[in-house]
Amino acid sequence: MSNIIKELHDFGLVPVIKITDVKNAIPLARALAEGGLNCAEITFRTACAKEAIAEITKAMPDMLVGAGTVLTPEQADEAIEAGAKFIVSPGLNPKVVKHCIERGVPILPGCATPSEVEQAIELGLKAVKFFPAEAAGGLNMIKSMSAPYGQIQFMPTGGINDENMLEYLKFGKIIACGGSFMVKDALVEAGNFEEITNLTRNAVMKMLGFKLAHIGINCENKDEAIKGAQLISSLFGTGYKIGNSSTFAGGEFELMHTKYLGTNGHIAISTNFPDRARAYLERMGIEFSEETAKYDDKGNLTVIYLKEEICGFAIHLVKKK
Repeated sequence: MSNIIKELHDFGLVPVIKITDVKNAIPLARALAEGGLNCAEITFRTACAKEAIAEITKAMPDMLVGAGTVLTPEQADEAIEAGAKFIVSPGLNPKVVKHCIERGVPILPGCATPSEVEQAIELGLKAVKFFPAEAAGGLNMIKSMSAPYGQIQFMPTGGINDENMLEYLKFGKIIACGGSFMVKDALVEAGNFEEITNLTRNAVMKMLGFKLAHIGINCENKDEAIKGAQLISSLFGTGYKIGNSSTFAGGEFELMHTKYLGTNGHIAISTNFPDRARAYLERMGIEFSEETAKYDDKGNLTVIYLKEEICGFAIHLVKKK
């Protein structure tokens, strides 16, 4: 997976935006970033697309900006010269794909059929845009094509919204979902960037699905842990289960048999996607302890602790069950 494709995967959502007035470019990019998405695909369907990309990449060099609806090698050159880090096209044009490969810029051409996916593989691609996603069969079509073409990953775009994005993202062959539901044209034209920030943040939070999983309490020894779990159970009817290293009272309280991470204990926050959650928090300046990371047999992150405690508690992310 190239670095750019990995970044798109970490974002999970790629706002697809149309800019008709370049004055809106930087405020819109800032609104997305404040909402948690430092990335955007700017469509080349408007006259000011190239200028908008140049303005954003100059003002916000950390923003991952790509160009969408690129139909010709000439448009690809314009986008790249303006600062676009990746190219997206609605269909698979071998000439455009080869040109981007020669220039060393990732391209995700639109593919909706097995034949188009085979062409992409022949051209050496590992990832494609699935477009128009809902109209072309949605997630079921992607799953069907993933069986014979397991080496290809998809970025579905077209008909993606906050109601169906999670269904797509939970399938392992999805890099990210492209969509415009958080950057509606009317909001951009009205200059309502605050609402765009709110919609973006809501989409990110829904994607990550942060939720308190359990609270771990450090005890001096096993006997103290069991006694504490029994008390919690008698008070709140949780029941308790004695394990090797801890005793759980219900699913919410984990009483450690010996002192573990955190001065007082730990707090587990579950998330749909630990890897994307980690990337999101790192963009906010949060640091993680890599030595605490755990991975499943497919190499997917399942558990990792933040470096800093909060009020005497270590905090860790855990894959939501």
